[in-house]
Amino acid sequence: MPEKNKRINVLFAAAEAEPFIKVGGLGDVAGALPISIQKSATHAIDIRLVIPFHAAIKEKQLPTEFLGSFAINSAAGTSECLVYAITNEGLTVYLLDSEAINHKSPVYHANPVEDGRKYAFFSIACVELVKFLDWKVDIFHSNDWHTAVAIYALATNYKDDPFFHNTAKIISVHNMPFNGYGAQPALTELGIAPSNDSNLPEWAKLTPLPLGLVAADKIIAVSEGYAKEILTPEFGCGLDEFLITRSERIIGIVNGIDTQIWDPATDPYLVQNYSRNNLGAKANNKAELQKTYGLEINQEIPLLTLISRMDNQKGIDIALRGLNRVINEDWQAIILGTGNPQIEKMAIDLAKMYPDRIKTITKFDPALSHQLYAGADIFLMPSRYEPCGISQMISMRYGTIPVARATGGLVDTITHYRGNTDEATGFLFKHKYPSAFANGLLRALNTYKNKPIWIKLQQNGMDKDFSWQHSANAYVEVYKSLLK
Repeated sequence: MPEKNKRINVLFAAAEAEPFIKVGGLGDVAGALPISIQKSATHAIDIRLVIPFHAAIKEKQLPTEFLGSFAINSAAGTSECLVYAITNEGLTVYLLDSEAINHKSPVYHANPVEDGRKYAFFSIACVELVKFLDWKVDIFHSNDWHTAVAIYALATNYKDDPFFHNTAKIISVHNMPFNGYGAQPALTELGIAPSNDSNLPEWAKLTPLPLGLVAADKIIAVSEGYAKEILTPEFGCGLDEFLITRSERIIGIVNGIDTQIWDPATDPYLVQNYSRNNLGAKANNKAELQKTYGLEINQEIPLLTLISRMDNQKGIDIALRGLNRVINEDWQAIILGTGNPQIEKMAIDLAKMYPDRIKTITKFDPALSHQLYAGADIFLMPSRYEPCGISQMISMRYGTIPVARATGGLVDTITHYRGNTDEATGFLFKHKYPSAFANGLLRALNTYKNKPIWIKLQQNGMDKDFSWQHSANAYVEVYKSLLK
């Protein structure tokens, strides 16, 4: 146990992190949270980030410093792991490279066995890294299945190593369905034995995420709502009964957003900047979108937007079918996103049916996403499940009212309007059906007609503190509590 007033050393391990590489929401978290924790705790915490030295990062030819190498032993022999370092906003970032971790691979393999091998080796390399650095960590903080094996290895293969005698173990769960199944051959090759926890299903006893959940001193879901949901059969992905046995170790901390990048008062992509005190200027951004996409330029017609990956989790099909149910109402919609070809086709076909009402853009366009958050009146988020979600927080910051399903982090971040405007920021619907979505949207469309109420909902959302600093403070308290 660290002595009083000693700095807390934390290694934060993840598969991706902005600005080096980002594929999904984990990249946002790993890129922002450690920096915010470091700023929040000033000199009290020495937190450092480690990610794989992905081929896509190498292509950027960043000014990294080569620190040396160490060996990783496995049944297949000994492999060399190279260590590079770089700083980002004062945060030390380690990049690990080896044949097993990289070999010119994508960030995530489509083949689960290859993906499993990459991240099993990376997990062990993260553990060996701190020994190579001779840097004793008080907290090893892993994220999702990609680094979960490190947590389990610390509790098993390294349990008698005095170097890790006082190391506490945390795993953050960003998305339960992705558990790393397929990594079993690699784990066996690395000498990782199956868990003997009788509460785990057989399939999970040599699967990365469950192994991390078995060994962690603290399990952090990315919202309080998701922390509760993973204890249920619907969201627990076959691990709900096991997780109930560890429920005293599970907490939820909602993610944040970068409030400098996402700020309507300074956003460089907007036709006109605005704030909660001059919301009228928001209308110019709406008019520009209506003009650009051939929609009727009319402030009285609510403009809806949906910005998302086109996949089953996001419930895009629920929204598309739901829009058909309210087609007789007065509204326009712009849909932006790429992903599942079938869902893309659904969105394209709906736009073809109503070309004067709906526009679908199937591409990745960051600038347009900023413009849509600013110019739309209503943001659609019909997720089947949403561990945290950031789009709803961005939309509220831009005074765009969310209509979202009552699940996970959406419940934690959106205050449902029930006729009282004191704290309400949006509209939630319970069931994952097009009819439920349509009813929720109808409530929003009807409320839009009452301008004083609508403006109050907008201002409530814009007043919310969704900064990473708020989340970072909660993580710092968890770190401290584990070392008491």
